Amino acid sequence: MPHAYRLSRDGCAPETSRPDPARLLSGDPVHTTWNVEEREGLFAGLWQSTPGAWRVEYTEWEYCRILSGRSVLSEDGGEPLLLGPGDAVVIWPGFRGTWEVVETTLKDYVIRV
Repeated sequence: MPHAYRLSRDGCAPETSRPDPARLLSGDPVHTTWNVEEREGLFAGLWQSTPGAWRVEYTEWEYCRILSGRSVLSEDGGEPLLLGPGDAVVIWPGFRGTWEVVETTLKDYVIRV
């Protein structure tokens, strides 16, 4: 494997999932994930979701950048973050709140567990 490469869905098998029904707040979101990198507690790839809202609780650190679509990330007791193309977010372990996909959203991400 080269030491540098583009983050791309090409040649990467997608994984499809949905939020845990106990966490679902609205809609029927379908998540598609392309894990391009996965080793030593580091994950990087692309994630897409159709509209809906669900509760989230982060135990890991994540950096993500919205490539397309619109989402709202709301921490319990905090102000909502309106996210659109070009917006980047760092989410720390301990974050609890909601992720709402308003318009099908595609993001790239790096997660450290």
